[in-house]
Amino acid sequence: MEGKIRAIGEREANQGQKMIEVKVCFFTDNIATTKDKIEPRRAWGSGVVRILRNPSHGITGGSIHFESLMDLTAKIEKLLIQQGITILPSDMMRKYMPYNNTRD
Repeated sequence: MEGKIRAIGEREANQGQKMIEVKVCFFTDNIATTKDKIEPRRAWGSGVVRILRNPSHGITGGSIHFESLMDLTAKIEKLLIQQGITILPSDMMRKYMPYNNTRD
């Protein structure tokens, strides 16, 4: 990292709660012609994005539907914003995006 990031309210995190986890689930219903059956490796281009509960980060959890793969990143962003999560640019992102490590 180029500069030091000032921490706001640093705290201990238990094992398994250090990461923020977002889960993408694709709908598979009504693809197979027989009820209660599936067609392996086939899914609709819609589904649910879930952010899992994480007390260490103060995340309560939530979900939101997406209607297409083009909609997916916008829905992930919306969930992150709803939970008050700030995404800092990675090393690769800093190659094309300015980064200011000061906070308001």
